[in-house]
Amino acid sequence: MRSSIAVVAALLVLAACGGKDTGSADTGVGDKEVATGGRLFKTADAETAKLGSDAQPGVFPRTVKHALGEAKLDKKPEKIVVLDSGELDDVLALGITPVGMATNTGQNGVPSYLADKAQGIKTVGGVSDLNLEAIANLKPDLILGSKLRANDLFDKLNEIAPTVMSIRPGFPWKENFLLVADAVGEEDKATQILNDYQKRADEVKGKVEGAPTISLVRFRPAEIRLYGNLSFIGVILKDVGLPRPKVQDVQELAVEVSEENIGQADGDWIFYSSFGPITGTAESKVVNGNLWKALPAVKAGQAERVNDEVWFLGLGPLGAMDTLTDLEKLLSKKN
Repeated sequence: MRSSIAVVAALLVLAACGGKDTGSADTGVGDKEVATGGRLFKTADAETAKLGSDAQPGVFPRTVKHALGEAKLDKKPEKIVVLDSGELDDVLALGITPVGMATNTGQNGVPSYLADKAQGIKTVGGVSDLNLEAIANLKPDLILGSKLRANDLFDKLNEIAPTVMSIRPGFPWKENFLLVADAVGEEDKATQILNDYQKRADEVKGKVEGAPTISLVRFRPAEIRLYGNLSFIGVILKDVGLPRPKVQDVQELAVEVSEENIGQADGDWIFYSSFGPITGTAESKVVNGNLWKALPAVKAGQAERVNDEVWFLGLGPLGAMDTLTDLEKLLSKKN
């Protein structure tokens, strides 16, 4: 992957605090340096693009350089365990069904948008609470994960099977996909998938009238986030060419607002969701409140609830394509 594949192309900035999505290291086993607010967060995409092997597409054996070393793969992997929803999306996009997967808080087993493609996959604990024994019992020949999630477990995972680690999920999703494709010998397929994705993004852009600003609001337990450019969905909006409200047009994962300052979430369009059960967040209270109802976008009927598992937890090309489909339906309809 290294250098050979070109991908077509008054608020509180979040620190690396608690939570179980791409905004934090979750537990002590993750690398806080690459979490939001960490020293190495903003360079994750550029650094991931340097990883991979020098092998010809599909040719094994190969040595794959990754975020925590090198993985020597004698043959094309057949039994893969994935440690996050991004890696799950990646391998399924490549036509590979893993033997094991970790589940993410906010999801019940397989993400809903992948249910038709992910049948019979064993669970190996949560993203933040991996069951190493369950992983070992599956006898994998490749494990795919990230420093953000499982940095301190790398040596134990690598004893079970060759383990390829990206830096972090989220905004480097395309670079991560290419790294995964390199590890499984599907580089050409990955390149075509990303080219098709960008063509689709261009199609969606062509169906949008003007250049409406897109606000992204995500309700989480005990906090409300406005998502910035360095997020999975932020990258997709950039690829479509859709501008962001000034407060969200930042090189960060997200910024945090209070219920009282929800007016700062305004844009020409507002797309919102909750991480996990809606009863565990302030979504119902906020969207039924007067401050939310006073937002121009809400008054204009241009505030829509979206699927959190796709827009914020998709983290791979399948989720990205589903997000583009949603954007097309929402933004090309006549008002």
